[in-house]
This record gives sequence, C-alpha cells and structure tokens, in this order.
Amino acid sequence: MTHAVGHIIFETQLGFMGLAWSSAGLTRLCLPQSSREAVERRLLRLDDIAGPDSETPPQWVADLIAAIRAYAQGETVDFSGVPVDLAGVDDFRLAIYDAARKLAFGETVTYGELASRAGHTGLARETGAALGANPVPLVIPCHRILAAGGKIGGFSAPGGSATKEKMLGLEGVRVGPPPAAQASFGF
Repeated sequence: MTHAVGHIIFETQLGFMGLAWSSAGLTRLCLPQSSREAVERRLLRLDDIAGPDSETPPQWVADLIAAIRAYAQGETVDFSGVPVDLAGVDDFRLAIYDAARKLAFGETVTYGELASRAGHTGLARETGAALGANPVPLVIPCHRILAAGGKIGGFSAPGGSATKEKMLGLEGVRVGPPPAAQASFGF
C-alpha cells in the first residue's frame, strides 16, 4: 500500500469526514461520523498516517472537499474524475471498483449485476466483500450497490445500512418498502 502523504478532517452537513492522499491520488475516505476525534481515530487505524491534519492540501483535494460538501447538501456531484491510489489492491477488487465508478449519480445495480459488469459473473458474494474493503467510499460509490431484489444490503461504514440509505436518499433513490397508502377519509 502507498503511504499517505497528507490527510484532512472536515465537516459536512452529514457530519465529520476525513480523507488521506498520496502523490498518486486519494488513498482513504472516511464517511460521516459525529466527531472529529472519531474520524481521526478511524483514519489512524486504517492507514499509515501520522500527525495532525495536513496544512495545505493539493488543489484537487480542496476541490474534492468542496464537492463532498455539495453532495452532503443534496447536490448532484460526479466523483469519477477524482484520482485514486489503489496501490496494493488485487486485480479482482480493481475490476469491481472500476465497474462501480462507472455508475452515475443515483444509478444502482445489484451485487450480481456489478460482478457481471466487472467480468466476474456469478461472484456476487465476493463482490460484496470487495466493496466492504473499499478504501474510498463515495468516490468508489459502493453505496449504489444493492442486494438482490433491490434490498439495501450491508454497508461497512459507520452507521451501517442507515448511512447507505441516507446517501442513496441524497441521490433520489428510495430503498425499502413503499410508503404507506394514504388513509381514506371515509366520505
């Protein structure tokens, strides 16, 4: 794995988030948590990061933070141009991540469909495991992958499937049972 050269924690409308980068691109993205300290602990546990927030991030990191804040406010954002550093990731996961990155804002597929799109038909469970190890969620939009039958499926980020459902909601995707029918007035 490439060592991060910098990291930063920032606040969004969804909570505190963090990211780390190398000279090649984004190495880690931590989804919202309730405190700066929780994100810092997660970043330090997950990556080879030392010291306080980096002073001056590169321009692409500043642009990414602005885009994440816009996303958290419900704006349509395309993260497909963000450079990612996936050094040390195996070929299967690279194929799954590449297929996931091609999903548009608000577009969902099942784990099985994503496996097929990545050239690994029949490996839905392995696809789920690969997405569970995704180091840069949101940029690699693992939240857009659903279980068979359109069910929410698992999500390994803080908040679990509730976080996944909230992210999908920001993209206009509703998952779960349909809303209850309006009560009749009995006229």
